[in-house]
Amino acid sequence: MKVGFRMNLFSLFQELKSKIADRSALVTTVGLGYVGLPLALTVHEEGFPVLGFDLNESRVTRINAGEQVISYFAKDRIAKAVASGRFSATSDSARLAEADIITICVPTPLSDEREPDLSYVLRAAEEIANWLRPGQLIVLESTVWPGCTATKLRPILERSGLKAGRDFFMGFSPEREDPGNDKFNTKSIPKVVGADDEHSLQLLQQFYSAVVDKTVPVSSTATAEAVKLVENTFRNVNIALANEFKRALSAMNVDVWEAIDAAATKPFGFMPFYPGPGVGGDCIPVSPVYLSWRARDVGSEMPIVDLSRNTNEDAPCTMAARLIALLKDRGVNAASAKVLLLGITYKRDVEDTRESPALALLNQLELQGIGAVDYHDPYFPVMPVTRDHPHLAGRKSVPLDSAALSMYDLAVVTTDHDVVDYEAVARDSRLIVDTRNVFKKKKLAVSGNKLVKL
Repeated sequence: MKVGFRMNLFSLFQELKSKIADRSALVTTVGLGYVGLPLALTVHEEGFPVLGFDLNESRVTRINAGEQVISYFAKDRIAKAVASGRFSATSDSARLAEADIITICVPTPLSDEREPDLSYVLRAAEEIANWLRPGQLIVLESTVWPGCTATKLRPILERSGLKAGRDFFMGFSPEREDPGNDKFNTKSIPKVVGADDEHSLQLLQQFYSAVVDKTVPVSSTATAEAVKLVENTFRNVNIALANEFKRALSAMNVDVWEAIDAAATKPFGFMPFYPGPGVGGDCIPVSPVYLSWRARDVGSEMPIVDLSRNTNEDAPCTMAARLIALLKDRGVNAASAKVLLLGITYKRDVEDTRESPALALLNQLELQGIGAVDYHDPYFPVMPVTRDHPHLAGRKSVPLDSAALSMYDLAVVTTDHDVVDYEAVARDSRLIVDTRNVFKKKKLAVSGNKLVKL
């Protein structure tokens, strides 16, 4: 009986290994957002047939029509993939049974209580479990806490009657996407892979080695899960430190960006991080919460991480209060003030508002009594329904002409999109606060004392 078991496992392993080697393995990516779609396209471009799965039928239809659903993609990237006949999308969960490899790339946001929300992962696991068959490789890429793959994903998949490491293979590989980055992409960013049995780890490494330039195997799924949290928590802590530098150095009449740039010339022992209105996206604000939550769950604590997280989460509220104080110093009453925010996305040149500090700032300005707050963002002519601030949906981006700019008591650069006419902002605005140092980076002079550093 034991020999038969080993032969069956070996047979399943060899079959999938062979399919990966000749690139005949059908790969299905569950979730076609800013992580799943780039991964699915890269896997296709490396020679594998790909079927994307998403419950958003509108997005599936647009992808199958070859539309450029993500702005920083090459305009014809999706259309070329669809035209090849080896790439398509579906919202039919029954087709998960066709896949040889399934990668899960769904959101793992924070709950209203600012705790880990695994609902998307658990729902994906349940859908896969309904169609799971022997020999499939299931890979979770979504950000989760260490131990989640083994204790949350695996039991759901095993409800099918199949067992991980015996009937199907399972592992974790943290996504490392950086939307809009023109230096690194899915293929060139090293891929960490981890599994809890040797056959799964070998298959993970073989598959991702066929897709990306370098893989980094680690000893377990928990270690791979921890890698992502360590990376993003490191950034969160250092961004909080950069904002602390800004407040202190500004009080000393020192330009924080100049000081950081000069410090960055040291060839060792320093890495530059820059201040801003807060942190955004589904990584940097989220990972520290998952890590700290899990630490408490196992009887530990992370006070430095918690402090930096709270500092960054409070940044929009703190910024709003400072902007109101600035207006008061200039003789402008908050109740009658008009403020224009330049950019509502969390990041430059990307149409993504997840955890955007600009939206949090807009909300805080209104809560703290500013009379009117408008925004300009070429990526969102109309404010979408956002996860964090759905009540702001429907607002419209205002134009950046002389007449419009001169109407506002204050213009605040919250997101430094390249396509914004900063010369007009410098020329026609009454008062400017630049949270991104964009005027200095673009070497734009601002007359008088209307450019303020907070």
